[in-house]
Amino acid sequence: MKKKDLVNNGNFEFWRYLINSWTILFFVVIIYDFITANAIIEILDMISVVYVAILAIYVSNKEFERWYHRHNRQHPGEVFVIFWSILIFVLVILNFVRQGAYHIPGSIISSYIAVLTILAVTRKSKMAYQYQHQKK
Repeated sequence: MKKKDLVNNGNFEFWRYLINSWTILFFVVIIYDFITANAIIEILDMISVVYVAILAIYVSNKEFERWYHRHNRQHPGEVFVIFWSILIFVLVILNFVRQGAYHIPGSIISSYIAVLTILAVTRKSKMAYQYQHQKK
């Protein structure tokens, strides 16, 4: 796929590629921060802000396009929530095993809450869209 095709209006491949890349990077940095017992919190905070911003842009663009009948492909946000939930669960359990040697940074918790919130809002939006278009 050409670069020009990636950024064409209405093409979600670019944004999906971007959010998937940032998700992987963010998870790797979180795991590294865990292994090094909070050695890179500043970097983690920065990545968190960028990640949530990109996720918000991707999802809001996707929902806007849905409401204007220009997007109907399925990319379930539940997958992000599942991965995030597993990551948080594993961090909590491993931290317990390590007797609290790691402090889960607020940026990780905030990002998890943002992912959950974005999923809830998009699910409601999708339900409202489906309801409105069934009435017609």
